[in-house]
Amino acid sequence: MGAMSQLGNDLYTGERSVPFVQKRKLWFIIAAALVLASIAVLFIRVPQFSIEFTGGSQFTVSGATTADESIAAQADARDAVVSVVPDATTKVTTVGGTDIRVQTSQMSQEETRLVSASLADKFGVEESTAVTASFVGPSWGADVTKQSLWGLGVFLALAFLILAIYFRTWKMSLAAIIGLLDVLIITLGIYAAFGFEISPAAVIGFLTILGYSLYDTTVVFDKIRETTWEQGSASTRTFGESVNLGVNQTLIRSINTSIVAVLPVGAILIIGAMWMGAQTLSDISLSITVGIIVAAYSTLFVAAPLYSFLRESEPDIQRHDAKVLAAREAA
Repeated sequence: MGAMSQLGNDLYTGERSVPFVQKRKLWFIIAAALVLASIAVLFIRVPQFSIEFTGGSQFTVSGATTADESIAAQADARDAVVSVVPDATTKVTTVGGTDIRVQTSQMSQEETRLVSASLADKFGVEESTAVTASFVGPSWGADVTKQSLWGLGVFLALAFLILAIYFRTWKMSLAAIIGLLDVLIITLGIYAAFGFEISPAAVIGFLTILGYSLYDTTVVFDKIRETTWEQGSASTRTFGESVNLGVNQTLIRSINTSIVAVLPVGAILIIGAMWMGAQTLSDISLSITVGIIVAAYSTLFVAAPLYSFLRESEPDIQRHDAKVLAAREAA
């Protein structure tokens, strides 16, 4: 704890420094590689969408299990479906602690009848009263996708406008928005690479992490604004050095905030996926967990160095940097 506190003090005073700005070419190359790899993965391995997006069959078994038996019950449900349609894609969730919901790829009427009978037999319930079968169309998922894209567009436009007004420079706003897009693309790439299913709950998680990423970026940029404005033309640091100092002064805070944010969401992910079998909780917590980690990286290694790059070509800043460097050579 003492070492961490000393590190925090050293980073704040500039005694020690992580070269976020000085080595930005390296970070930009890594960021570009990650984004291109994520886009390539999206084409090579198409993301898996839940049946809310693709359409399919849905079965509900009432009075099938309790919360303590949910994992075993879900395995039984999969076995019941696969025994009838071996190549069926299944997604099993526990609803209300006693009901089992099974979503599969679209089935014929005969397959639907046989799966209903198999589920009733597996759970020892009356098929006519305890098992219901229905078809889930893709239109609901399409509506969610359309509304999510509209929401994303409006969110980015408003975020750009508000940040530009708050920070009084559109370049800081542009760097923050590019950082958000970086988070979104890499998170989608990770989902595709590991075969995680994209459900409506996961989409909600994606939109949530954009809000977290924007909050984290705003806090770091607020400190950067202080370090670049505090001494004005009398500063003995170049603009890039002032930006780098601002990022380092918030580094420990950003790491701690990310850890504190990941711990409860990660706990929900583990408990939801491994103990409760609550698929919706798992979908949301997984997307948020991945997004928080990517957002912390993007703010430090992409957004802040990019802001410095966008400003360093301004005549006033170039004159100031030249004066600082000349004074150092003369000293």
